[in-house]
Amino acid sequence: MTPSPHALELAQTLVRMNTVSHHSNLELIHFIRDHLAKLGVKSRLTFNEDKTKANLFATLGEGKPAGVILSGHTDTVPWDGQDWSMDPLSALVKDGRLYGRGSADMKAFIGVAVSQAEQFLNSDAPFAVHLAFSYEEEIGCFGVKELIADLRDANIRPLACIVGEPTSMVPAIAHKGVYRYKCCVRGKEAHSSLTPHSVNAIEMAARVVGRVRDMAEDFEKNEPRFEGFDVPFSTSSVGQFHGGIADNVVPRDAEFRYEFRDLPTANAAQMQSEVVAYAKSLEPAMKKVAPAAGFEFETICEIPSFLGSKDDPVTRLAQELSGEKGTTLVAFGTEAGLFKNAGIPTVVCGPGSIQQAHQPDEYVSLDQLARCETFMQGLARTRTLG
Repeated sequence: MTPSPHALELAQTLVRMNTVSHHSNLELIHFIRDHLAKLGVKSRLTFNEDKTKANLFATLGEGKPAGVILSGHTDTVPWDGQDWSMDPLSALVKDGRLYGRGSADMKAFIGVAVSQAEQFLNSDAPFAVHLAFSYEEEIGCFGVKELIADLRDANIRPLACIVGEPTSMVPAIAHKGVYRYKCCVRGKEAHSSLTPHSVNAIEMAARVVGRVRDMAEDFEKNEPRFEGFDVPFSTSSVGQFHGGIADNVVPRDAEFRYEFRDLPTANAAQMQSEVVAYAKSLEPAMKKVAPAAGFEFETICEIPSFLGSKDDPVTRLAQELSGEKGTTLVAFGTEAGLFKNAGIPTVVCGPGSIQQAHQPDEYVSLDQLARCETFMQGLARTRTLG
């Protein structure tokens, strides 16, 4: 199977655009906006604070009572330090694969969706198709939160959402959440020969790091399993730690970052509350030496877990369109939980494999692109979501 030349060309065009999360995505957003405008379709854009990035929402089939969202994020992770055998922005087609950063995650899906715009417009389906393309998914799903808020304010109420993350076109009905935090510790410096007159920020931070590790071990030993995940329990881990200026100076400052990946049946807010409560229990002794000492926490990102159902009409639709009888769970986070929490039944289903995403020589197979295109064509012919 191979995709149509138009679908492949659009996917290649998007891959060639540098939309790493710390760059603007406006080149891509404006390209899609202008492409849709030629078909008479208006796009709603919602911007970040400095107007360097935007979400795009467009309705194909304006006037129909409700619609199905095809959702994708436009940003990619960087490739600095990775050993690529080609230009990451080359969009090279070779040996039945489309290579390039974002090819699997997830510009192929977006390109195929846009390539079917005219077919969606001419569809006799009783529902519209909405295209929803966001910014900054890779660093915290920040853009889609603005997009969903805009839909709510505009009283747009879609029937369902298909998030096109790479699942090899197998409908996914659950994933864990991703919650990341930064903890800054303020102590009191002193010469290392006078430790009783100091508050060692690294040591205080280490105690909280130890609590995060204790929680991880407790999840592994005691949390009820959610079978189907590669790791069927919640996890916690520390990813960064910084502090100290010299061996003979008791450090005043320390900082670390950590994350929880919670099962859909777990409570990430409760996990974070436990960490904060433990840190606060250490403060009285710290403040006896230095009243300004203590802990401050900052939220880096909060991506809720997702739990759909194999019985949801949108899941059954995705199974029918993809030709897959079963469903799967995925280990990575997506925007699906945010759409579901907004009251929109959601499933995750898209071309390519997460095993290729974020990797050197990232690729999506042309066979997967073709399967995605067939999926989209079937959606245009669908008569009911029931």
